[in-house]
Order: sequence, then C-alpha cells, then structure tokens
Amino acid sequence: MAKHSPKFLDLVSEARKGIREVTIADVKPRLDRGDKFHLVDVREESEWAAGHLPGAIHLGRGIIERDIEARIPDTNAEIILYCGGGYRSALTAESLMKMGYHNVISMDGGFRAWKDAGYPLVKD
Repeated sequence: MAKHSPKFLDLVSEARKGIREVTIADVKPRLDRGDKFHLVDVREESEWAAGHLPGAIHLGRGIIERDIEARIPDTNAEIILYCGGGYRSALTAESLMKMGYHNVISMDGGFRAWKDAGYPLVKD
C-alpha cells in the first residue's frame, strides 16, 4: 500500500465527515441478494484491468465527474463507490454529492479488504 501524505489524509478525513460509508460486510450480502444499486470502481484503468468486484462499472477518479451524468443520470440512484482502500472513494463521494447526487456511499476498506476477505473478483 502506498504511504499517504499527511495533507492527503487530512483531506480524506475532512471528506469522511460529510459522507456515508459502508464496509465490505455491508456490500457483499447486498450483491449476493441482487439488490439494486450502482457499484462503481473509481480506481485507475490498470487497477480495474487487474481485477474488480462483480457487477461493478468503471468510472475512474480522473473522469467520473465528467462522465457520471451520462452513465448514471438519476441523482437519487444509490451509488456505492470503491477504490483500493476507501480514500479515493471518499473523496469521490464528496465530489458527487456537490454535483447533486443524493445517495452516494463510499466502501471503506475498498478493493484490498474485499480481496483479503476472499470475496469473488472478476477480470474482463
């Protein structure tokens, strides 16, 4: 895992004060049941290609604000975001909320926690 700078961690900490978060233990049973929500991977393209969660779509952190309205036009739709560990997804959740999305959630622990738990992964 990359060592995060103190200012980055401060930014993430501040973002987390205004967003909702869930854990992998919250998301896994919802996927198993087929609950309706958008699962969005905000990692880099190379990370996505190496493996991702089943049912996820890819909208990387660098382009999500530009492309979200075309991919998920409903600002009331439930969107669960994940990244490598939950930092980028927290920042993205804050950003989407500023854009008017009302039901955005960041998955704390992200891809690493999912993989470490032995949950299923997909490669395209």
